[in-house]
Amino acid sequence: MATTLVLDASSGAPLHEQLYQSLRTAMVTGRLPSGTRLPATRALAEQLDLSRNTVMTAYTRLLAEGYLVGRHGSGTYVADELPERALSARRVQAPPSARRANPPSLSRRGAALAALPPPFPSDLGVPGSVMAFRLGVPALDAFPHELWDRLLHQRWRRSWRDVLSQREPRGFLPLREALANYLATSRGVRCGPEQVLIVNGTQQAMSLVAQVLLDPGDAAWVEDPGYPPARSVLLAAGASLVPVPVDAEGLDVEAASRLRPDARLAVVTPSSQQPLGVHMSLRRRRALLEWAGRTNAWVFEDDYDSEFRYVGRPLAALQGLTPDARVIYSGTFGKVLSPSLRLGYLVVPEELIEVFVKAKTLADVRSPSLEQAVLTDFINQGHFSRHLRRMRVLYAERQALLVEEARRELRGLLEVGPAETGMHLVGWLPPGVDDRTASERAAAAGVVAHPLSVYRLQTLGRGGLLLGYAAVPGPECSEGVRRLRQALG
Repeated sequence: MATTLVLDASSGAPLHEQLYQSLRTAMVTGRLPSGTRLPATRALAEQLDLSRNTVMTAYTRLLAEGYLVGRHGSGTYVADELPERALSARRVQAPPSARRANPPSLSRRGAALAALPPPFPSDLGVPGSVMAFRLGVPALDAFPHELWDRLLHQRWRRSWRDVLSQREPRGFLPLREALANYLATSRGVRCGPEQVLIVNGTQQAMSLVAQVLLDPGDAAWVEDPGYPPARSVLLAAGASLVPVPVDAEGLDVEAASRLRPDARLAVVTPSSQQPLGVHMSLRRRRALLEWAGRTNAWVFEDDYDSEFRYVGRPLAALQGLTPDARVIYSGTFGKVLSPSLRLGYLVVPEELIEVFVKAKTLADVRSPSLEQAVLTDFINQGHFSRHLRRMRVLYAERQALLVEEARRELRGLLEVGPAETGMHLVGWLPPGVDDRTASERAAAAGVVAHPLSVYRLQTLGRGGLLLGYAAVPGPECSEGVRRLRQALG
C-alpha cells in the first residue's frame, strides 16, 4: 500500500497532514476500496520511514471523520460508506405521472407576494462591475479594507468564544451602546441602548414595522415619488397604500390628512427624500408628529443617508423633536460602508421594545455576531467618524464633477444640478421625453440610470433619470456622462 501514498519531505505541510490527505484521496478515488484492511500503525510507519505518532495522528483523524472503522481484535478497515456518499444526495428523476400538473397552491399572502413587481428597480443588464451611475452604492474604492481586516482579526483572536456564543436578539450590547451615543450626538435621537435593535438592513426594519404595527387593510401613507422596496414590504403585509405628493417641503401632510386621516402608519425619508433629495420642513415635521399623536398612528423615519450633507449643519432627526414622538427610527450601514454588510438598526419607543424583540427573534433570531463586534470597534476607536468625514469630502467632489460634466456634455439633453445632501442626483429630461425609454437607451450604452417614473405611483410630472455618484471615480464619471450623451442625443 505504501506505493500508493505520496509524501514530500520538502513540503511545508506537516507529514501527518500529507499522510491524511494521501490516504483520504486513495479511498475516495477507489485505490483503497471499501473493506480494505490497513497496516498497523507501527508497520506503516516502518514502511514509510515515519514516526509512529505521525501515522497514529493521520489514522485518528480518518477514524473521527468516518473514512476508517476499527474492528476490535481485527484491525483498521476502509469504511463501507465514505463520508462523501453520505453528503451527496443521489438525484432521482421523478416519473412523468408524479410531476405537478397544476400550479402551486399559495396562501392569500403568498399569492399577493407573487403578484408584486420586483421590489428593487432593475439595472437592465448592465454588468455589475460598472458603477456609473448605480444608486445606493457607497465608494467601495475608498472602503478601509485593510483597517477592517485588522479589526476583524483582532476581534476574533481576542474574543472568538464570546462572538460565537452571542445570543441576544436585540444585538451586541456594546454596539447598541455605541449607536445610542452616536445617534444622540450626530442626529439628535432620544434613546438608550435598550431601545436600539440591530437588524439586517432597512428592508428587515420595514418588514418588522409592518408586521408589528399594521393589520391587513390598514392604510399607510407613502411618499410619491417614493422608495419602491418600502412600498413592496407594505403591500406584502396587506397594507393599503396612500400615495402622498412630495414637494419642496417634503411629504404634504395636509394632502395626506385629506386623503386618509385614519392611516395607521406614515413612511417618510425626511432628511433626504428618496428619490428627490429634498428635506422635510420644520412646519411639515411638526404637523406629521401632531397627526401621529392625535390619531395614535406611527411614523417610520427612514434616515438612510443623512450622514452625507454638504451644506450647513446636519438636520436633527424627526424622532428627537419631541420626547413622546410616535416615531420608529431606522438607519443603515449599507449606504455608509458597504451594501454587503447587511447591518442596520431600529430605535423603537420603550413601550414597543418587547414586541419588536419578539418579532426579530421569530424572523431570524439575531443578526451576524462577528460583523457587529467588528463594527463596534470601528465606531468606538473613532474610525467611523473619520470615515464619514472623508466620505463627505469625497462625495462632494464627485457630485461637483458629475454636475460639471453634465453641464458641459448634456446641455439640452439632461438638466443636472447640485444637491445639498445624499448620494445621487436627479437629472431632468426635456418635457415630453419618456424616462423609461431614456433609461433603456442608457443601459444599452452601458450606464445605469433609473427612471424617476418607477418611483411614482400616481403623481405626474417631468421625466427624469437618477444618477448615483458616490461609487463613481472621476474617470468613470466622465466616461459615463459621455455614454449618456450618446444614448440621449
